[in-house]
Amino acid sequence: MIALVMFVVALLFLLVGIPVAFAFGGVAMVFAFLIPEIGFDVFNILPFRIYGIMNNTTLMAVPLFIMMGLILEKSGMAERLLMSMSSMFKGVRGGLGVSVVLVGAILAASTGIVSASVVMMSVIALPLMINAGYDKSLASGTIAASGTLGQIIPPSIILIVLGDVMSVSVGDLFLGAVLPGITLVSLYITYILIRSFIYKDDAPAIVSEEKVSIVDLLKAIVPPLLLMVSVLGSIFAGIASPTESAAFGVVGGLLLSALNKTLSLEMLQYALFETMKLSGMIFMILIGATAFSLVFNELGGSDLILEFFSEDIGNVWIFITVAMLSIFILGFFIDFLEISFIIVPILVPIMDAFGIDPIWFAILIAMNLQASFLTPPFGLALFFLKGAAGNSVTTIQIYKGIIPFILLQLLALGLVLLFPDLVFAFL
Repeated sequence: MIALVMFVVALLFLLVGIPVAFAFGGVAMVFAFLIPEIGFDVFNILPFRIYGIMNNTTLMAVPLFIMMGLILEKSGMAERLLMSMSSMFKGVRGGLGVSVVLVGAILAASTGIVSASVVMMSVIALPLMINAGYDKSLASGTIAASGTLGQIIPPSIILIVLGDVMSVSVGDLFLGAVLPGITLVSLYITYILIRSFIYKDDAPAIVSEEKVSIVDLLKAIVPPLLLMVSVLGSIFAGIASPTESAAFGVVGGLLLSALNKTLSLEMLQYALFETMKLSGMIFMILIGATAFSLVFNELGGSDLILEFFSEDIGNVWIFITVAMLSIFILGFFIDFLEISFIIVPILVPIMDAFGIDPIWFAILIAMNLQASFLTPPFGLALFFLKGAAGNSVTTIQIYKGIIPFILLQLLALGLVLLFPDLVFAFL
C-alpha cells in the first residue's frame, strides 16, 4: 500500500506544477528517508543506472532526431510543401484540410517533433484556412491533430523511448507503426471530406488563379520524401541502426537547408541550443524516473500490481483495457515522457506474464500517448497552437475542433486492437 501512496503523491506533485524530474526524484528521496527499511542505501545502484542511460546507444538517437527536426523546421520546407499541396487540391471542397493532413504526415516522417510541426502549421496553414472560409474549429482541430502525427509515424521519439523501456527493436517498432500511421491519416482525410460534403460552408473549395508547375511541386515534395526514405529505409533494410540513421538525417537536413539557402550560423546555434535543452529535459526525467522506480520496486509496488492482474484478475483483455484506459486518462494530466518512463515499466512484467507481443503492445501505447497531446487541459499541441495562433482562434474553438480527431484516434486504436495484422504486416 505504501508504494501506491508514493505513486499518488508523485502524481499530485506533477499536478501542482513541480517539474517532472524533481517530482519523481524528490518523492523517491523523501520516501527512502521516511521508511527505515528502505533508507538511502537503495540509491547505491543509481550511479550505475545513470551511466547505463548515458551509454545507451538506442537513446543516443533521440537528440539526433530532435536536431534533424529543428534544422528542417528552419529550412522553409513546410511552407513550400503546404503551398504546393494546396495547389493540388484546388477546387476540391475540404482540399486545403486534406493538404494540411498530408503535409503533417510528411513532416512527421521527416522531423517527428510535435512542437515544431504544430507551430509551423499554425503560422502557415491557419491564416490560409481562415481566409479560405474554413470553420475555425475544423481548422484548429486539423492542424493540431496533423501536427501530432509525428508521435506514431516513424521516426517517432515515443517509439524510440518505448523501444528502450520495453527492450524491443526500434526498427521493428518503426515497421510496425507504418500501417497504423497510414490508417490514422486515412481516417483524418475521410472525416474532413465527409464533413465538407455534409457541411459545405465548413470547408469550401479554394478558388485561386495562381498556378504551380509540376517542377515546382516536385521541388517541394521530393527532397523531404528522399530524406524520409533514406532515413527510414536504412533502418528497415537493416543497413543502419536508428542512431546511425538519425546522424545521417542530421546531415541530410543540413544539406536540404543549404540547398534552400537557409543554412546559417544563427540557425545552427538555434538547433544546437534547443537540442541541448530538449535532450537534457528528457534525460533528467529518465534519471528521476529511475530513482523513483528503485524505491517503488523496493516497496513491492511492481509485485503488487503484477499479482493483482495476473492472479487476482487473470484476464488478458481486462488488463489491456485497464492499461489503455489508464494511459488515456493519465494523458489528460501528465506528459508522454512521464507515462513512458513511469507507467510503462510497471506494465511490462504483466505484459510478459500474459504473453502479449511487446511490439503490438508498444504500438497500442504509442497511439494512446498520441492522444495525450490533444486532450485538455494539458494537451501540449493545444498550447502550441494557441500560442502561435494568438487571437485568431479562441481556446473553446480549439477544444471543440479537436474532439472529433481524438475520437478518430481512439477508433484507430480500436482497429489496431481488433486487427493486430496492421502492426505485423511488414514484420
